[in-house]
Amino acid sequence: MIRWPWAFGLLALALAASLPAQQNPAPAPRPAPPAAQSPEPGPGQAPASSGAGDFFDYNPRVRPGASIASIPTVGPPVVTHHQITLAGKTLSYTARVGMMPIANATTGVVEGYLNYTYYSEDGVADPTTRPVSYCFNGGPGAGTLWLHLGAFGPERIQLQPEGRAVPPYTYAPNPDTLLDQTDLVFVDAMGTGWSRPTKPQYGPNFWGVKNDIAAFGEFVRSFTNQYNRWGSPIFLVGESYGTTRAAGLSGYLTDHDMPVQGVFLLSTVINSQAGEGDLGAVNALPTQAMTAWYHHKVAPNLQKLNADQMSQAAVEFASTDYLSALYAGARMTPEQRAKTLNELHQFTGLPVDFLAQNDLKVSLDQFSTELLRSQHEMTSRLDSRFDGYLPNGGSQTTPFDFSLANAENAFLTAYERYMRNELHYVNNDIYYALGGGIGRWTGSYDTASDLTEAFAKNPGMKLMVAMGYYDFATPYGAVEWTLAHLKVSPQIRKNNIMVGHYQAGHMVYLDRAAADTMRADLRRFYTGALASVPGVALR
Repeated sequence: MIRWPWAFGLLALALAASLPAQQNPAPAPRPAPPAAQSPEPGPGQAPASSGAGDFFDYNPRVRPGASIASIPTVGPPVVTHHQITLAGKTLSYTARVGMMPIANATTGVVEGYLNYTYYSEDGVADPTTRPVSYCFNGGPGAGTLWLHLGAFGPERIQLQPEGRAVPPYTYAPNPDTLLDQTDLVFVDAMGTGWSRPTKPQYGPNFWGVKNDIAAFGEFVRSFTNQYNRWGSPIFLVGESYGTTRAAGLSGYLTDHDMPVQGVFLLSTVINSQAGEGDLGAVNALPTQAMTAWYHHKVAPNLQKLNADQMSQAAVEFASTDYLSALYAGARMTPEQRAKTLNELHQFTGLPVDFLAQNDLKVSLDQFSTELLRSQHEMTSRLDSRFDGYLPNGGSQTTPFDFSLANAENAFLTAYERYMRNELHYVNNDIYYALGGGIGRWTGSYDTASDLTEAFAKNPGMKLMVAMGYYDFATPYGAVEWTLAHLKVSPQIRKNNIMVGHYQAGHMVYLDRAAADTMRADLRRFYTGALASVPGVALR
């Protein structure tokens, strides 16, 4: 039996607790200035002010003994009851919003609280017949409002069909929610959303690849105890860095006697080698080609293809002629170099001279600024279909991500309204939607080995991997390479792994058509993953 690095010990009674609404939030600790500009504070002293960031950024470098307001007294979760109509049938459910204490197994000291929202179907006599899906976003540093209100919760933010946000930022019942197939738990990692360490010095205990996985492992164990969900099939749902966490957590939970039934990875990064060096250039080429195709910049013979055909052609070129050219390097003949440059121009729409000057490899910033330079526009990183004005027309770097800015405009406003008005949860602390609440992150994002170990020990586990054609944050070429190099048996590769490609960006669910297609695929995934579990109602 492997011992848990996190456990409640003497604080078992706190398992049923959560933070109440915070009517008088504590001021955020002041961030430390750069060491080169200011001396370190003495013992018991907060660092000197660094300006406007004092009112937003969380600073874990505050010294022990400094005057820091404590987290409010722990109280019970906020509970509300709701109904939603899905496929003509009414589903009644209960929502619970709370803060789960995470304690050190040795000292019994609660070092932080993870904020969660738990949706469960009403009227289920035996909870073991109902799976539980733990959902989380990534970053690191991103709150889980994106998956919660954008993808799988019972309410969904209202966007234009292609994913653009326009006021008023509101929400409506979500026909693509997973709630008809599984209970849902949306969890904010420490330092994201409303999750906080009890003291700034405890923050680093949660930050970093291994620490984060262990903290989430303890959350799952504690949640299972608090709500008596032992025996309920476990699913892990992660997006972006959340896939790093989900892959690692699948191995961690298996090692700690809580085997996982299914893992869903959306926009995957679990092997950093896939994005490095010449291999990274090869794996990014299909996304460059798809972006150029979408913006009508590829050669005429390619432009007439549909999206899937274009992707197939780009992957074929990237994995053959382009890969061979990069491997050859200076050993290329003049004829091979000229041929490769011409093919690159046809697939990417970039000028031959520009490609030659950059030795056949173009960075994301270079591609994003060069493709539409004649229009004084740039493309985006998270969804390269989104283009916007490039303030400095000669720049080779993008000042911001236009697609992310579009989403950020809407999500926090809609989420705060939803939590306060529908779930009756009021927390006046800062909700860290995307950065500002975490410190230094340590460790490698390589958790593919944890996933393969989970498969080896738990060969009944199922995996679904979803990817968008227009995602430069986690290019689908790199995801496909990662899957092709998973060390799993041929039987698992054939029967246990499902893959979905979508005409969307990093956040597939923002595109209405892509979201509907992905939900249909997820329905098949959950049904298949649960088919061998006795007593579970398949829907």
